[in-house]
Amino acid sequence: MEEFESIYNQYFREVYLFVLKLCRNEKVAEEITQETFYKALKGIDHFNGRCRVNVWLCQIAKNTYFTYLNRQKRFDTEGIKDKAGGNTIETLIVNKEETFRIHKVLHSLEEPYKEVFTLRVFGELSFKQISELFQKTESWGRVTYYRGKQKIQEKLKEE
Repeated sequence: MEEFESIYNQYFREVYLFVLKLCRNEKVAEEITQETFYKALKGIDHFNGRCRVNVWLCQIAKNTYFTYLNRQKRFDTEGIKDKAGGNTIETLIVNKEETFRIHKVLHSLEEPYKEVFTLRVFGELSFKQISELFQKTESWGRVTYYRGKQKIQEKLKEE
């Protein structure tokens, strides 16, 4: 238990800031971060050590946030907005329906494309930060993001 407290103290701020970049809401970020550490504590026996602890925690946080978003969508009564122009991934994210389509395709995407794309687009992390998370070069991050984006666009066209 003391070991987990140490993990909590060491990584809370990093996970909180990651979630804050995703949601841009301090209260939501705090709730998601708390839930993330609760889930991590429950699942600590399943941590296999193949990635760094902060990467594992951010993955839990990201999934927790997406679950939160899906719950919120059920209660959202706003009308669907018109498309904001072209058919690039960045412009499609503006539209909630299109965002859901992208999330469905993203969910089916293999790693590391899924993770890199999510960190770049939804987490708004720089390629440098992404490369540090994966312990790879910045070029690797850029290429992986680009390839992931291409795969998503291809799958969206197939639908």
